[in-house]
Amino acid sequence: MKRFFETIKHIFSIEELRTRILNTLLFITIFRLGSYVALPGVEPDQMNFSSQGLLGLLDTFLGGAFSKASIFALGIMPYISASIAIQLLTMALPYFQKMQKEGESGRKKLNQITRVLTIVVTLVQGTAYLNTTVPDEALLVSRSLFSISSVFVLAAGTMFCMWLGERITDKGVGNGISMLIMIGIVSRFPGAILKEFSSRGTGGILLFVLEIVALYFVIMGAVMLTQAVRRIPIQYAKQVVGNRVMGGQRQYLPLKLNAAGVMPIIFAQALMFIPSLGASYFAEKSDFASNVATIFANYTTWQYNLLFAFLIIVFTFFYTAISVNPQQIADDMKRGGGFIPGVKPGQQTSEYISSVLDRITFPGSLMLALVAILPAFAAMAGVSTDFAHFFGGTSLLIMVGVVLDTLQQVESYLLMRRYEGLMKSGRVTGRTESVAI
Repeated sequence: MKRFFETIKHIFSIEELRTRILNTLLFITIFRLGSYVALPGVEPDQMNFSSQGLLGLLDTFLGGAFSKASIFALGIMPYISASIAIQLLTMALPYFQKMQKEGESGRKKLNQITRVLTIVVTLVQGTAYLNTTVPDEALLVSRSLFSISSVFVLAAGTMFCMWLGERITDKGVGNGISMLIMIGIVSRFPGAILKEFSSRGTGGILLFVLEIVALYFVIMGAVMLTQAVRRIPIQYAKQVVGNRVMGGQRQYLPLKLNAAGVMPIIFAQALMFIPSLGASYFAEKSDFASNVATIFANYTTWQYNLLFAFLIIVFTFFYTAISVNPQQIADDMKRGGGFIPGVKPGQQTSEYISSVLDRITFPGSLMLALVAILPAFAAMAGVSTDFAHFFGGTSLLIMVGVVLDTLQQVESYLLMRRYEGLMKSGRVTGRTESVAI
């Protein structure tokens, strides 16, 4: 405990770090205050919102702003959608690949395209949100006037949230966009835990304590999944004489057990509404379609979780394949004079890295799928829906990843000032991948 307070003292003794932390708290406070400002012409108390399914998960990311019809009801989610689309286009189209290789100028062009696409996505999602989520009984003005004005307010709110995220990245600590998502998730935790405690009553205190202990072990498992790496030894040639390597230095090529992060869960979650939505159109004419719609509308059924886990495994391999390029790693190693002991440089190195990546991706995808379906098991065990979201899934992995990234940045400041790090041994590692050559 004494060392903890000494570390806090060291953190606030560094002027730049102290300023960044205070700036981060200021921007987060503005973001949370904005989530309580309702759209003009709507009565938030009349919102009839269901916390089940994908919309409930989205409301968790946004800290309840989605269900309150707030000016930040869409938050930075349209920006996330636009960023994913641009990232996929960068991997698929030569035009975007060339732009990415242009350095700083290319990065600015991609950012500008992402911003324009964010506005387009916000207008589309805002229109759908206003027409499907906000009921007529919650409106204080006409539907047409409300829809026209509110869609522009939502677009402005999203752009402001994006600006706040960029300011946190530039002037604060951690990645701003990820930080805003994490704050939205964490803001729901106190209410969820109080609701769970009150539902258990005095006679269920022991069961509540067991739930907290189980949540602790789930969080530790998510931390291990986020940090676990497979280190492949490489040899770096300081001097080459003919075909002989002189002055070799053994280093490691770290490959993440979960290189895809939370993206497979996000992609799979976005597709899970399709079976229920598609079957609902034929529910009146077919009992089978009605059963399918009922089964996949409930995230605790085994059919839902089996399909969900399968999609996560598939998307883990897919996203890892497009985000980690073994051929590029092998080429970079060859240019730097590095090689893997016992493996020829070039194509054989690429194939070796690819085979290792496949072997570690499979158990990583299984662990990711397990973490994703844990909320369903928690709900089946009697845990309330709001509290069950924290037992796994995207919410937990985002929180763990953002916290690790932020701690890594804080520790770098401490180590630069020759202070002791946050941990007694080892280093805090975030989600950033690097190649040691």
